[in-house]
Amino acid sequence: MNQKTASISEHLKELRSRLLKSIVLLLISFVICYYFADKIYSFLLDPYVQAVKGDTVQRRMIFTAMHETFLTYLKLAFFSALCISFPVILIQIWKFIAPGLYKDEKLALLPFLISTPILFIMGGMLVYYLIMPLAIKFFLSFETTAVTSGLPIQLEAKVNEYLSLITRLIFAFGLSFQLPVLLTLLAKVGFIDSDYLKKRRKYVVVIIFAVAAVLTPPDPITQVGLALPLLLLYELSIITVKFVEKK
Repeated sequence: MNQKTASISEHLKELRSRLLKSIVLLLISFVICYYFADKIYSFLLDPYVQAVKGDTVQRRMIFTAMHETFLTYLKLAFFSALCISFPVILIQIWKFIAPGLYKDEKLALLPFLISTPILFIMGGMLVYYLIMPLAIKFFLSFETTAVTSGLPIQLEAKVNEYLSLITRLIFAFGLSFQLPVLLTLLAKVGFIDSDYLKKRRKYVVVIIFAVAAVLTPPDPITQVGLALPLLLLYELSIITVKFVEKK
């Protein structure tokens, strides 16, 4: 009984140590990211800059409350710190659970820990380099001049609204790109198989488009931009699940 209590106590101490390391890393990353918040924001703003390049209209970003930019930089610093710390936090989780696993279990879980941040980055890159430029051009197409209407309708994007949009899309795409990881894990524990995924393909198509409609703004560019990669990832998941079944 004493040995069991001591073992639980040691595990709790190690868990606390791992959590403290993760929190300290997150705080340090937050401070550094806040110091460079204006540069990070400029980087995230680049899709908008590239989309309006060559416009005859002089573009600008605005804020309508005195504290808006300050709060925006705080949110940006936290979001950036979370993205930077995420792989290290995964390593801390791995170091906590790895001693209790057999060698074959470690080899089985390691690819998932590696692929999770990679797929998240791929989702973020898709937003940054493709979805955002297309979406911005779509939104700008609703501008009008004084000739066609009594007054010109012109976009003046707000600092916090632009940040909320791009970070929400990066987060949504990054999480959605974890679909192969989730389905392959479910296959490994025996909840699903490749036949199950094939038979429910038509239902999944409807669910994916519904999820894309919820996670993205109400425009066809971002919704289709999320739904199509998810459909491809679902088909990829069927292949990886087949591979798991053979193993």
